[in-house]
Amino acid sequence: MIEARPVAALDAPLPPGDAADPAVVVLGGRPVLVQRGDTELVAVDLRQPDRAVRFPAPWPRRYGTVALAPGLGLALFAGVHALRAVDPAGATRWEVRHACWEDGCPDLHEEAAQYLGAGSHPYASKGSAVFSADGSVVWAHVRPTADADDDEEEWLVLDAADGRVLARAQTGTIAAGSEHVPHPDPRQMGLSVGEGQDGVPLRWGRWDGDTLTVGNLGRERVLLAVSPSGERMLTVTHYQETLAVHRAGEQEARSELDATDAVPSRPGDTGPAAATDLRWDYYGGFLDEETVIAGTSESEQKDDEEYGGARHWLLAAEPLRPAGRVAYPFPVSGPPHPLGDGTWATVTGQARTVHLWERAPERG
Repeated sequence: MIEARPVAALDAPLPPGDAADPAVVVLGGRPVLVQRGDTELVAVDLRQPDRAVRFPAPWPRRYGTVALAPGLGLALFAGVHALRAVDPAGATRWEVRHACWEDGCPDLHEEAAQYLGAGSHPYASKGSAVFSADGSVVWAHVRPTADADDDEEEWLVLDAADGRVLARAQTGTIAAGSEHVPHPDPRQMGLSVGEGQDGVPLRWGRWDGDTLTVGNLGRERVLLAVSPSGERMLTVTHYQETLAVHRAGEQEARSELDATDAVPSRPGDTGPAAATDLRWDYYGGFLDEETVIAGTSESEQKDDEEYGGARHWLLAAEPLRPAGRVAYPFPVSGPPHPLGDGTWATVTGQARTVHLWERAPERG
């Protein structure tokens, strides 16, 4: 067992039921608690927890995704019909409209009010967007914009200050949803595009200041994280059986680890299903350059309460190999969210409290 020591705990700023679960992300090297409600987005710098930054939301939370700029001066809402950058006062800094993410809708909407609650729009597919590590540009996966050459999904690089399109490329995907994973180099970015049972196309973008080049890294792996140095990336297979470490931007795995080889079954689990049911979470990453933290809570949710909480594991990064199970002073729920500086976060099952952890010094 590897003991975890609590570093801090912070209550979610929005009440449960009225907001999405809180999450902890790293922006500009700082851990930030982020929670999205239907009418606002709240961000709390965990190094200054007494100061919350609030952004009025232009549309309800089910209609898209959101990203924050380092420094918390701008929020980017990636919606069904547009990307909209909003400051804490609620003013729109810039907007880029695109084709509707609802597959059967041919409209280029001017405002969200034109489709809120209408037809299948509440269940539309979703793109995503994120600020680069230095906040200078935005990477966005969108449906075609008004000036696009055809109707293919696009990957855009935008000037974060004014939304000007700096580069664009087609992704060759049909997304149900997508997620960006930033690289420390603002000219590089990872993008996982979920296509349901059809797979998870993984794309790697490189922007040289003029042209965006997109690498195709297959469709069987989800990108989880990039290491603090930017030299490595961590993936998990579509059905969560196998973790892998790659050189950043490369498809070939340098090291792999199956859950069934690394994780013991729960006490009392017997028979063939005990092994085949073990799966890695879709969340995990680099605790530091040489250490990975990953969980198996998503495949074991039915057992978490009975057996004392979710199970998390520390792994040597390369080659991937188990270092030990994390022992918490009280039960935790869900997957671990590493912050790249040796700490990680967990969220309670009621989504009310975020706990930060570090590895306790070895005894003796």
